[in-house]
Amino acid sequence: MSLALLAILFLTLLFFAYHYYGKRIAKELRLYSQNLTPAHTFRDDIDFVPTKPFYLFGQHFSAIAAAGPIAGPIIACQQFGWLACLFWIGLGVVFIGAVHDFSTLVASLRHEASSVADIARVRISKKAGNAMMIFIWITLIYIIVAFADITASSFVSVIEEIQGIPITFNAGGAVAVASILYLLVALLLGVVQRLWKLPMWLLCITFVPLAFTVSYLGTHVSYFFILKQNQWAFLILVYCACASMLPVWLLLQPRGFLGGFILYFALAVGIIGIFVGDFTIKQPYFRGFSVGGDTGTLFPFLFVTIACGACSGFHGLVCSGTTSKQIDKESHARPIGYGGMLAEAFVAFIALSIVMMMSDADIQGLKPGTIYGNGIGQFLSLIIGKQNLPFAITLGAMAFSTFVFDTLDVATRLGRYIFQELVGWKSGVGALVGTVITVLIPGFIVTSTESGSWVKFWTLFGASNQLLAALSLLGVSMWLYQARRRITFTLIPMLFVLTMTFWALISLFISNLRSSQGFNLSLINALASLTLILLAVFIIGSALRKVMKIRAGPIQ
Repeated sequence: MSLALLAILFLTLLFFAYHYYGKRIAKELRLYSQNLTPAHTFRDDIDFVPTKPFYLFGQHFSAIAAAGPIAGPIIACQQFGWLACLFWIGLGVVFIGAVHDFSTLVASLRHEASSVADIARVRISKKAGNAMMIFIWITLIYIIVAFADITASSFVSVIEEIQGIPITFNAGGAVAVASILYLLVALLLGVVQRLWKLPMWLLCITFVPLAFTVSYLGTHVSYFFILKQNQWAFLILVYCACASMLPVWLLLQPRGFLGGFILYFALAVGIIGIFVGDFTIKQPYFRGFSVGGDTGTLFPFLFVTIACGACSGFHGLVCSGTTSKQIDKESHARPIGYGGMLAEAFVAFIALSIVMMMSDADIQGLKPGTIYGNGIGQFLSLIIGKQNLPFAITLGAMAFSTFVFDTLDVATRLGRYIFQELVGWKSGVGALVGTVITVLIPGFIVTSTESGSWVKFWTLFGASNQLLAALSLLGVSMWLYQARRRITFTLIPMLFVLTMTFWALISLFISNLRSSQGFNLSLINALASLTLILLAVFIIGSALRKVMKIRAGPIQ
């Protein structure tokens, strides 16, 4: 079977999923455009801002589509073969991931743009809501640690994507300069749009080409910023702290809007490469149910390794943390919530296609970002010529860095929201304290551990991320149940993801505890796994008690 045929089948699946199952879910959630959304009710032009759907889709898409849908499928394919990955991405996104994103977005809209934790507090109990907030905060810490380390590693003087290829610029410096210029372009876009309210078409033809131009400029001033990886990690976290405090119109919205176009560009290059490149599948379709190691069993680790490509609890945080505060009409929730997740699944499909067209010898010892950068570079060279392969591969590495970079400040902002909700400190001082505490732990870890330590956090990040999705679906199910509505479409996905993630976390707790020697990363991972398990058990138990109370009689 060719990659092109698989792409046609996958796109067909996404098309019918959006127009049929997505529409069915929309009916179950009962969306009404005449309902006033929180963006209008609580408008403050800082966090609550009614936003046009095209603009908001780009921001939302770039926030949810980071390293997860790229690194996850590549790692899983190398472990288990491509067929199981393809089935989980396709079926998982249609019936679980997109439903999760869509339903948490609508639930947040119906609860004054509250987070999934606050929804749990209202629909289950105050203690369950507090436990959910702690769970989310720990998950965000893992996201920030992994993604900050990945981003910093792409800013150092040598990156693996172009090792062995003759170039005339500093590859890591080019990525760093391009990323900094990209953020400045986003700030300029935010100011221009705020002052002059330019039409969308004019913004697109002006700032989108400018965002790509800075990537090219980065290769010409690549020696301007040369720092060590831990120094970059520190500066990235300082940026995240500052960015999380800025009004959404100044940086979050324009950065997300431009980041969306970079994602669209990567998708377009991927489509062209798959259909024009005539690449053959070199990876085996199946490697076995157990390939060895603590995380080498297909059940449950396939489902937590692929992570964001099929389902992601982090998306629920974005939906209920930032996106729900900007939805102009309830009818926009389906294209942004359900449609945005389907688009991310296609990002995962392209990443999977890239590793499928490479042999084991081609990718031996390479990191997922390396494999993705090489693949996008090969696709792009079909358009700009093989002689430009070094630049094409570098641009692929820049795109990967941009995807990760876009998510970091969103995660920090969400961590600040969670802290403020947890302690009830809604003032500006509370926002500042919440931000500092949220970046303090990741800052200590990424500046004191060895380069590449994010790998030790990845599987636990995936498991905690998926378990968060299950708990979010639990909160949505409780809301629907108390409203006397059908809950099958959220309850069944919740039970499946809950089973896989509990299985994975228990395995990770045992394996990390066995390998720990004193106070090291293994012990930290073991303690984090146990904490997440206990918090989830408490939340689930609280939900069951609430259901029993409802069934016994009227809620007092």
